[in-house]
Parts: sequence; structure tokens; C-alpha cells
Amino acid sequence: MKNKLGQIQIYTGNGKGKTTAALGLSMRARGRGLGVAIVFFDKSGLNYGERKVLKQIGVDFWVTGCLRFNAKTKKFRFGVTNKDKQTALDGLVIARQLLDGNEYDLVILDEINSTTSLGMLQVDEVLEVIKNKSSKVELIMTGRNAPLKFKKIANLITEMTLKKHYYYEGIEAREGIEY
Repeated sequence: MKNKLGQIQIYTGNGKGKTTAALGLSMRARGRGLGVAIVFFDKSGLNYGERKVLKQIGVDFWVTGCLRFNAKTKKFRFGVTNKDKQTALDGLVIARQLLDGNEYDLVILDEINSTTSLGMLQVDEVLEVIKNKSSKVELIMTGRNAPLKFKKIANLITEMTLKKHYYYEGIEAREGIEY
């Protein structure tokens, strides 16, 4: 059957919209009765608006990572700590369980690409988890700087390209739009 689940999709690039696209797909999947799970890598601490709605529509999610963005000062903490690496590993353990095909049809690993490119996780340890995923589970991987090894196993790659952004005009991250 050509339209079966089980493909690997990557949303990457420097443009805005990678997580937003994945969240849109999660809504579409839930609307068709599919089981959806999301692991948010490196997105802890902020009260992201979409999480309230995800609960309402029956999308299960797990949040990992340390706080790296201060909503009051609008400052981002660069660099990777041992705690960042440990929480990323915690997320990968959750991902392994979700990809077994017993409960979920669609699994989103949000920011997994950037988590690996920053060195919080090693590419090969993520590939090991993906290699063992059920062939029935559709996998979405988001984040900037998708590693080449991820791209080689993907069935679909969408690259978000930055052409212009209001951030460079002094407009900071806005509640309800960016988080």
C-alpha cells in the first residue's frame, strides 16, 4: 500500500516555521484519529501556547531540556552544559519508547536536529533509535542544521529558508506567535 505510515520527514533550515509545520501535521493526524506524540527537545521552561491546545486535542507530549531562553529579558543562553546533555538523553529514552508502534502513529521529535548539531546528543545514538522504530510509525524531525546522516534516511525534507525576519527590525519574540 503506497500511502501507509512509516515515512521519515525532516523540517529544517534557518527560516521560521519548522515546529509550526509539525504542530499543524499533529492536528491533521488527530483529526483523522491517529495517535500522536511529541518529544520537545531543548524547549523547557517557557509556557509555550501550543501545549494547552495539544492537551485539549489529545496529543501526548514530553518536554525535555534546560531553560535556555529568558522570556523577560529576551536573552538566549548559548553553549551546552552537562545538564543539557543529560536532559537530551532523557528525551531520547522517551523517543525510543514512543517509536515502538504500540500506541502512536505519528511521533514528532521537535528540535532533534539542532539538539544533535549542538552536541547534546550524538548523531549515531539518535540513528540507532530511529533504526529500531516500528515501520508503522510516521516520524517527524524538526530543527535547524539537520545532520547529513539524518537527511540520507529521510523520505521527505522541507527546508525553511529565511528571507526576511522582523527580529532584525527589533521586534522580539511574541507570546502567541513565537511561543
